[in-house]
Amino acid sequence: MEDTIRRIDDNGLDILFRTARTFYAWQDKPVTDEQLHELYDLLKLGPTSANTSPLRVLFLRSDGAKARLLPTLSPTNVEKSRTAPVVALVSYDVEFYERMPFLFPHVPDARNWFAGKPEFIEEAAFRNSSLQGAYLILAARALGLDCGPMSGFDTARLNDEFFPDGKWKINFVCNLGYGDPVNQFGRLPRLPFDDACKVL
Repeated sequence: MEDTIRRIDDNGLDILFRTARTFYAWQDKPVTDEQLHELYDLLKLGPTSANTSPLRVLFLRSDGAKARLLPTLSPTNVEKSRTAPVVALVSYDVEFYERMPFLFPHVPDARNWFAGKPEFIEEAAFRNSSLQGAYLILAARALGLDCGPMSGFDTARLNDEFFPDGKWKINFVCNLGYGDPVNQFGRLPRLPFDDACKVL
């Protein structure tokens, strides 16, 4: 019996990587709750260290919610998020370890790997939520949505506005919707393999 070929086809690779672009302008087309649930149900399956799963996402869709966000953004990012159907605040939970009994049940004391170790908590939460943020982008593209991930915000101000209790912290902002190619430019250069990789 031949091994099953576990590879997506060229069309799938195009959707996820080759023809995908970061978008800065958006069509006036809504993103539904059902799409956001489907998006999360895909991204949550990606691996994290010890299944910590620290990602938390606050989806901003209403004009009121986005109005609270806009003053925290760099001026060049304001219009991008104002016109996006949904803005995802890709964040992490600094108390993620409290869910370890559920997430890592075969190691009953896994919570204690993190509890009381703030630097270790921050490192693990930021690293693994960054992984999960990348899964969010790929899952969105797989579902036919376009993405506009961004830095360019006042971290302290954004956290104070949306996460004042300090339990969640922002990692990055990602606009979601159906991109409008107006003023879209071509893909910028990427480093070749030999400049970015080594094989030992």
